[in-house]
Amino acid sequence: MALKRELGPVSVFAVAAGAMISSGLFVLPAIAFAHVGPGVFLCYLLASLLLVPSLLSKAELMTAMPKAGGTYYFIDRSLGPGFGTVGGVAAWASLAFKSAFALLGIGALAAFAWPQMSPWQMKLVACAFCLLFSVLNVVGVRHAGRVQVVLVALLLCVLCGFVAGGIGKVDAAHYRPLLPRGWNSLLVGAAMVFVSFGGVTKVATLGEEVREPRRDLLIGMFAACGVIGVLYVATVSVTVGLLPASAEGWSLAPLSQAAGSLWGRPGAIVLGLAALAAFLTTGNAGILAASRTVMAMSQDGLLPRRLASVSRRWGTPVPAILFTSGFMVAAIALLDLEMFAKAASAMKILLFMFAMLSLVLMRESRIPTYRPTWRCPFYPWTQVVGILCYGFLLVELGTAPLAIAGLILAAGVAWYVFYAKVHARRESALIRLAGRLAAADFEDHDLEAELARVARERDQVLEDRFDRLIGDCTILDLEAPASRDDLFHMIADGLSPKIGLPAEEVRELLERREAISSTVIRPGLAIPHLILEGLGSFQILLIRSRGGVEFVEGEPPVRAVFVLAAAPEERNFYLKALVAVAEIAQDAEFDRNWLTAGSVAALREVVLAAERRREHPEPERRSR
Repeated sequence: MALKRELGPVSVFAVAAGAMISSGLFVLPAIAFAHVGPGVFLCYLLASLLLVPSLLSKAELMTAMPKAGGTYYFIDRSLGPGFGTVGGVAAWASLAFKSAFALLGIGALAAFAWPQMSPWQMKLVACAFCLLFSVLNVVGVRHAGRVQVVLVALLLCVLCGFVAGGIGKVDAAHYRPLLPRGWNSLLVGAAMVFVSFGGVTKVATLGEEVREPRRDLLIGMFAACGVIGVLYVATVSVTVGLLPASAEGWSLAPLSQAAGSLWGRPGAIVLGLAALAAFLTTGNAGILAASRTVMAMSQDGLLPRRLASVSRRWGTPVPAILFTSGFMVAAIALLDLEMFAKAASAMKILLFMFAMLSLVLMRESRIPTYRPTWRCPFYPWTQVVGILCYGFLLVELGTAPLAIAGLILAAGVAWYVFYAKVHARRESALIRLAGRLAAADFEDHDLEAELARVARERDQVLEDRFDRLIGDCTILDLEAPASRDDLFHMIADGLSPKIGLPAEEVRELLERREAISSTVIRPGLAIPHLILEGLGSFQILLIRSRGGVEFVEGEPPVRAVFVLAAAPEERNFYLKALVAVAEIAQDAEFDRNWLTAGSVAALREVVLAAERRREHPEPERRSR
């Protein structure tokens, strides 16, 4: 059962923004301040700038492949199931850990209000909210999206009010010295708070549930990144100016503490409620996104198939949601704030590096049906600079966070070796690029054809009769050069059993039609066509000739042949089919895509994916 497309640009913005504003703003500044000093707001500025290469890369990948699973899907289809398993486990764990961290923030906030609470009581509060949002996500993504919009709207209003009210009352002395531990501390701090921005690309996992993915995903993600990036820097900067200059004077709820110094207890309460809303939005968005990663991996055979099932009643992946929620509850019981923040940042940085490498492989493999509607600027330098910068950030995080990330990656490798390897054999862009693809090895999967289907789903193409005929027609793929006579013999042999005429008679009819006027409508393309009395059904035959067919002496060889056969009463649709072929062939990329398609399935998808005007669906004529 397919997921429902119910999310618009506002919901996408809310999911991305809600995933960003959480413990990274309401808790993490206090931890980073202890390492960096008053210049902690510069860490957020640097981290937001370092996000740009990954953001631009994922934007292209999302418009080309708006599929459930997001980063996992990109990694799997570009690097193969092995890397896909590792990347999927890492992406899911990163999403779940970040969301569990946010929900634990609810417990910390409760402890700030009621100091007598024990640590286990704090964790019980977090677990309760995790279960609440699990139920909400089971009921439906539309309801979860609506709640997200309301919570994010309230949150933005409160934070903007805090910045506006506090900016005139900051103490300039609190910013001196700006970086008491030197510039290296700024890099360490930026690496630590990087996890705060990781949520902006969570929307990639919801591609199948967005109404207009080619537009709404970009609008929502870019808007969230710009708005929240500015708000992060402004909010942390004002907080530094309001709180004591020593780390000992900061609590783990610095914004509530700053609002309390500004407006007294009412201010602390308002910012405390805003923090609660932030933790709720992140917890909600995290379950929403992480469960889709589990679902996508299950659909691909990397996890048990049961986890991919979608509830007929609710239209949501219930097993994947429950599995993710269970993991988050376990994580809440074991979470350590500072180390988890660094480990989560390490996972995010590694995933962003994988995503940028995925884009490079998809581009360089030159798969004809990889057709993003938005392309990353300054390719490949954007990816080169991004990967180098992220590698430097990983080093700055230290060995312990990398060790934790390494354990998660090792778990993904082990799962692939002992389970997923025998359940998933897929073509990838890496294999295409390396030239090591053997058709017999991947008979059950063709990446070109899959990407073309994804593009049609993305564009919500309404299938018409011509599409259905192309989907069912015979396709011949010829390697060696051929003469026109040889071609007509092959066409006759292919059509004869379908139209009920001897092959020799079909060949003679083709020769007569060609003698009247050439069916070569432009260099490289021919449309041999026949009108036959008593023909029971419209027939289409497609032929690719890599070596070329010489139709007319001295003219360029024909490499694409569309054969049409119709009864006289089908003349109206026959003319529409001719127009459809002409429109398909006018595509500037058609010839290249046609010649580079790696299989018969890919050839079919090149035709189906081409842009043309489509008629309203018509019923098929029944055979007589």
